[in-house]
Amino acid sequence: MTPTTQKIAVLGAGKIGEALLGGMLRAGRRPEDLLATTRRAERAAELRERYGIESVSNAEAAKVAATLILAVKPRDMAALLDELAPHTPADRLVISCAAGITTATVESRLTPGVPTVRVMPNTPALVDEGMSVISAGKHATEEHLVHAEEIFDGVGKTLRLPEYQQDAATALSGSGPAYFYYLVEAMTDAGILLGLPRDKAHDLIVQAAVGAAVMLRDSGEHPVTLREAVTSPGGTTISAIRELEDHKVRAAFIAALEAARD
Repeated sequence: MTPTTQKIAVLGAGKIGEALLGGMLRAGRRPEDLLATTRRAERAAELRERYGIESVSNAEAAKVAATLILAVKPRDMAALLDELAPHTPADRLVISCAAGITTATVESRLTPGVPTVRVMPNTPALVDEGMSVISAGKHATEEHLVHAEEIFDGVGKTLRLPEYQQDAATALSGSGPAYFYYLVEAMTDAGILLGLPRDKAHDLIVQAAVGAAVMLRDSGEHPVTLREAVTSPGGTTISAIRELEDHKVRAAFIAALEAARD
């Protein structure tokens, strides 16, 4: 069956998959150009009601869509590839969003020559502030990479990296939001210890995080420069920084990111 050249199917329309569907619609794609696959009929009904997007089987998606976005969890990827293999000829573009799954693995399970692109998004894609790292498989062309960028630009920013750097990018960016949530959680507990109500401590910390992120993004300054601007001689900030260094927080972060990569 000849695919419809503009049809894009999101296989595994969970939170990230739904974010991608919404981003593509906001970018001007029509609901009839998009398909989704879901495990539950109730989920399919939700997507139809919210976006006007039809849900089909994985096999049907592979038959009719030119671009297949595999948005399932890594543990479910092998079963999905087995299901797709008989129905995915080499003229489809396959985009895999599963952490740790190489393009070579995807290519080995599908029709020889199928172009594959590996993408590592992160959960801020749910609020259109995601970072998606894009790498080409063996048969992917510049046109395929540009197409992937167009899709993921709808939910944030994209960055191309060679695939051998994907595991490092996953440790920094894919898992990265969790580290900031962990830091906010710890700082909130500290605020309570210092006598602040939890909700007030939370508001103070979240706005500090947002402001710091915007300054990092928009000022063009090195983070050391921005930190030093807050760090007065003999002041409160340097006292806190000394404690962080004494407790080897920097070294702990480096070790943590190495563990995530591994």
